[in-house]
Amino acid sequence: MQNKKYLKGLLAVSAVVAMFSTVGVQAQTPTVAAHNGAAGQSASGTRLSSGDEKALKDMAQANINEIAAAKIALNKAQSSEVKAFAQKMVDDHSSALAKVQTVAQQKGVTLPVEPDAKHKAMAASLEKQSGEAFDKAYMENAGTKDHEMVLSKLKSDASKIKDADVKALADAHTPVVEQHLKAAQQISKS
Repeated sequence: MQNKKYLKGLLAVSAVVAMFSTVGVQAQTPTVAAHNGAAGQSASGTRLSSGDEKALKDMAQANINEIAAAKIALNKAQSSEVKAFAQKMVDDHSSALAKVQTVAQQKGVTLPVEPDAKHKAMAASLEKQSGEAFDKAYMENAGTKDHEMVLSKLKSDASKIKDADVKALADAHTPVVEQHLKAAQQISKS
């Protein structure tokens, strides 16, 4: 409970710092802000382009999906290697989701809060399995296939993102997803 209050406080402080830092930049460069119109609005926390908003939502959804699947694996995985991978997914994707949520809050974007339909179906399928069959299914689906799909989407989105904060998130997420994919592929081979 105190952790949530701390995170909410941290998010609020981050939002205030971001607001004041962009106000300071605009105050120092009024001619640039006047000439940039839409770019100045995006930097000050107003509406993102639909593509940037979609990229932000995609990042949030990917993190939510991974966390949900990993939590199932923490309870059901037989292999200690799979459990360790699942714990890393919970840790890394929770951290990434918090960063996405901070930017979304600054930009006024409402994010998804639960796994999408495809991942709810995958979770239901995983819940029915146990032992080695569970480990294999989790690593194949949440480990390898999901990370391949997310990596492809991140790279595609990153090339089109216009907002600097959203681009920074995509750029920061990419190497982490690459590491997760490599780890998943190695575990799946063993």
